[in-house]
Amino acid sequence: MSGGLLVAGTTSDAGKSVVTAGICRWLVRQGVKVAPFKAQNMSLNSFVTREGAEIGRAQAMQAQACRVEPTALMNPVLLKPGGERSSQVVLLGKPVGEMSARGYHGGRQQQLLGTVLDCLAELRGTYDAVICEGAGSPAEINLRRTDIVNMGIARNAGLPVLVVGDIDRGGVFASFFGTVALLSPEDQALVAGFLVNKFRGDVSLLEPGLDMLHGLTGRRTYGVLPFRHGLGIDEEDGLRVSLRGTVRESNTAAPVGEDVLRVAVCAVPLMSNFTDVDALAAEPGVVVRFVDRPEELADADLVVIPGTRGTVRALEWLRERGLAEAILRRAAEGRPVLGVCGGFQILGEHIEDDVESRRGRVDGLGILPVRVRFAREKTLTRPVGEALGERVEGYEIHHGVADVNGGDTFIRDDEGRGLDGCRVGQTWGTHWHGSLESDGFRRAFLREVAAAAGRRFTPAPDTSFAGLREEQLDRLGDLIEQHADTDALRRLIESGAPQGLPFIPPGAPA
Repeated sequence: MSGGLLVAGTTSDAGKSVVTAGICRWLVRQGVKVAPFKAQNMSLNSFVTREGAEIGRAQAMQAQACRVEPTALMNPVLLKPGGERSSQVVLLGKPVGEMSARGYHGGRQQQLLGTVLDCLAELRGTYDAVICEGAGSPAEINLRRTDIVNMGIARNAGLPVLVVGDIDRGGVFASFFGTVALLSPEDQALVAGFLVNKFRGDVSLLEPGLDMLHGLTGRRTYGVLPFRHGLGIDEEDGLRVSLRGTVRESNTAAPVGEDVLRVAVCAVPLMSNFTDVDALAAEPGVVVRFVDRPEELADADLVVIPGTRGTVRALEWLRERGLAEAILRRAAEGRPVLGVCGGFQILGEHIEDDVESRRGRVDGLGILPVRVRFAREKTLTRPVGEALGERVEGYEIHHGVADVNGGDTFIRDDEGRGLDGCRVGQTWGTHWHGSLESDGFRRAFLREVAAAAGRRFTPAPDTSFAGLREEQLDRLGDLIEQHADTDALRRLIESGAPQGLPFIPPGAPA
């Protein structure tokens, strides 16, 4: 096989990331050497590659679906929102500055097209196939002139386009038709067809509509994927889901011990890498929920303050909501609290920030003997150490540099020297994202939490978070293999969009 495909969507959250991962896993199981690609990603959930580059977590998961190491080539532009109107621009894995949305779309985005195309060309020269993911909708006519992630990349690279629609939201036929009809003739020529996502019920009842859609657009539907629980890979937008009641599809398996363990995650503004708590939710008997009121901490056995792109803003939010006072009481009572990255910084004595918020010195909660200074240079590493007698791996993404002046630096190297973290009583803090994905450390940590909380909870002895992720990716591959026309999909990837696809008026406005 040699070729590529752009997976676009009628809307954000239509299922582009999941479908891209599923196609990647299906192809790699067919012996195809495949790579994922997303030219531009806006996300507060990011990952660090082995070479120290920051990319979106969705692309890291898609690389796992391909059974290859993620690299910066797979997500050359990452935008990390710092508020409603500005984002940090990460180019080829390194931050290059803050920019307003107007400034980015006003010229900077188009300047990056050459870099994006070079990255895609390098991947296509290395792999048999590259499965690209779009962003939002390809029919965002106000942004088409500067687009480098949807039809802009498809046109320049000659990629066929598959449009995914979430039928669970309703209006999927209008969304498919309208998406095509708002594209220029040149763009429409690359839109090969559609893929229906999250269908519930009898497919035969849908087929008349698919036939009519084919008659109206001249484009076929490549598959109807049924609704399945628990198939979401690492999500992109922490802002939109920050107050969700559960962590995606929380594990409902019965606890091994007599009690469950309740985890409350503070839904701080600009929450980043909230995927850190997915490993907790994967444990049988661990119930994870996101909270924004102090009374919701009362029955929690563990409170987590997650990472954030706005540490000082999150600290103020905790104080305004009364959560800070509740966390201080918990710590004084010896009840478990965990801060990760920005959450770790919040637990310290003070923060010197002339980089992120530019607020200068700000008092922290003062629970941990830690002083934080924000450096211009961002720390991007993949460290390995030992904690609680177990090997632990993680990744660091932060400007804040922690000066630890006491407590227990509980993550150590092979010779017992402190690497990261601070623990005082049952309050823990670390800059390491992903540490809870290390099975042995997670179990040891949960045993400590359960003992401090007085819960008769026992971690399952055989939960493998990496194994669960692999099972999830295989289920995505199964979904494509069983419910998409894989022969037609393969032809599309190899040969491009069919010739002679009809133009659907009115097309893009002049």
